[in-house]
Amino acid sequence: MNKVIVITGPTSVGKTKLSIALAKHYNGEIINADSTQVYIGLDIATAKIKESEKEGIKHHLIDIKNINEEYTVFDYQLDARKAIKDIEGLNKTPIIVGGTGLYIKAALYDYKFNEENIKYDYSNYSNEELYNKWLTICPKTLIHINNRKRVERAISYFETTGKIITDEITTNLLYDTVFIGLTTNRKTLYDKINKRVDDMIENGLIEEAKKLYETNNRSRAVMTPIGYKELFDYFDNLVTLDNTIDLIKQKSRRYAKKQYTWFNNQMDINWFDVNYDNFNETINQIINYIDKI
Repeated sequence: MNKVIVITGPTSVGKTKLSIALAKHYNGEIINADSTQVYIGLDIATAKIKESEKEGIKHHLIDIKNINEEYTVFDYQLDARKAIKDIEGLNKTPIIVGGTGLYIKAALYDYKFNEENIKYDYSNYSNEELYNKWLTICPKTLIHINNRKRVERAISYFETTGKIITDEITTNLLYDTVFIGLTTNRKTLYDKINKRVDDMIENGLIEEAKKLYETNNRSRAVMTPIGYKELFDYFDNLVTLDNTIDLIKQKSRRYAKKQYTWFNNQMDINWFDVNYDNFNETINQIINYIDKI
């Protein structure tokens, strides 16, 4: 199969389970596209796949950096493209899986990034929040609010150089790619997010966060995922545990909403409603779709 498969969608929707199934079916290897899962030791809060869940499928770009190391979109672009080349060199199918949309776009489109001006990740911003940030820098901008890629690069360039960017970047797709998005109704998704947070607590999220808290490491890697910084306030006796857990759930739901907005504005994604009562039906539906194209 001479295609790159992308599996994306909001947190908790079922991307990992689908990715394993497609990797088995298409003789594939998986490339992580979650900006927090590249870091060693950030496991539970990032919902990182466990070794036992990989079912023998090779995964790339997981646990490749220490939490005190900087890892930019530019770095990911280089690493992901190398992984794609390596996987295709084995006559296997590259399968990019994750919810960090900016990473996916950087890997697959011909972004002309320079290392020195790609320092920031704005994936947690909504279009409106990001655009308002840009308006404070350049009130007379001609960039449209929905041209997110231009807004992101313009802000990043300004925050690095102090100058207003004037050149364009091109966004031609470099690979023959099929974009698969998993979705479900809001109530089901929010219920799954809430349950995932409960499972994280049960599986040791508090203990994992406590170890990080005691290191006094407050790097961007530690403070970006939802879960750690919220528990740090609990450890500082600023909030109760129940309120902390509720806040983690609330932020996770908001993040899922922002992910939908980003993907719908940035990529031509083929969305599939997940049948959680019979996930194999969803898998077969997606395989039939991919085979037809």
